[in-house]
Amino acid sequence: MGRQIRYTETNIKNIDLIVPLWSKLRIHHQERSLHFKDDISRMTWETRKTGLVEKAKTGALLVNLARDKDTLIGYCISSIDSEKQGEVESIYIEKEYRKCGIGDHFMKNALKWMDDRGVQRKIIGVAVGNEEAFSFYEKYGFYPRVTILRQTELKIN
Repeated sequence: MGRQIRYTETNIKNIDLIVPLWSKLRIHHQERSLHFKDDISRMTWETRKTGLVEKAKTGALLVNLARDKDTLIGYCISSIDSEKQGEVESIYIEKEYRKCGIGDHFMKNALKWMDDRGVQRKIIGVAVGNEEAFSFYEKYGFYPRVTILRQTELKIN
């Protein structure tokens, strides 16, 4: 039997559903990171969740889920802060389901959700080493604007 992709929306109350997929995304970023592998490896779900809970309290948060039958195969978290800035916070789709239109569905849904709430500016953070994602986001009008450099643990005396 073929794929039976089904989409649902939820909020911060059900955020823990994405933990297994978020963990895969963290590993993906860790493998591609040029200078911050250790930082990424130390990132815990609880730390990430705390930040999302805070965003949900002061603004709005949307969690889109994709399932094939009963198996969670992808998610997209979007937020709107108190200053009407929208952000695609995190998006992940299982490798075997990429190029099936799931990411397109997530992005269109997230951007419509932001537009319906009067968002003034929309952003997406892409980790260094994951530049392959640029071409995907360009389809929705997102382009690199600034590069922020962060010092590694190596200190210069």
